[in-house]
Amino acid sequence: MTTRASLRRDARKKRHIRRLTAITILTLVLVSAGGAAFAHFRGVGAGSAAASTGSASTSLTLAPGAASNDLYPGGAGTVTTVVTNPGDALVRLPSLQLDTAQGNSGFTVGDGISSCPVSAFSFATQTNGGAGWTVPARGSVSITLPASVTLAASAPNGCQGAAVVVYLKAGS
Repeated sequence: MTTRASLRRDARKKRHIRRLTAITILTLVLVSAGGAAFAHFRGVGAGSAAASTGSASTSLTLAPGAASNDLYPGGAGTVTTVVTNPGDALVRLPSLQLDTAQGNSGFTVGDGISSCPVSAFSFATQTNGGAGWTVPARGSVSITLPASVTLAASAPNGCQGAAVVVYLKAGS
């Protein structure tokens, strides 16, 4: 004969077994999913690919640089120039250097000062601290180069305060 107590005990056992079964199934599902995820993210592979970039068909235009008028023998002055990019892509300019093919070895001394030879001037290649400059597509950038042009200590007095044009080109 079945008593109420034994019926309750049987019902509790069934609930306990169902609960354990559900927990076991859930644990197996989670472990399987975790293992699959681990295998997916730890997978090793190999392959090869090839790519190329287009070349910038743009030629930058550099306006002749104007040296500051505070040059004195043995001193350095600032050069300011404007770089224009007529192309459709931005261009990275790694450095600016003296363009000795323009002017007189890269310089022109203005104001009719014939007593100031261009050989008294020198220009140090500039890299903007290694960062270069970025010139936007169809845009321009004004670049100031502090202490980039030097007047030799042996320069004649006629060079002091002379208007000096510095011709620059893009370097690599």
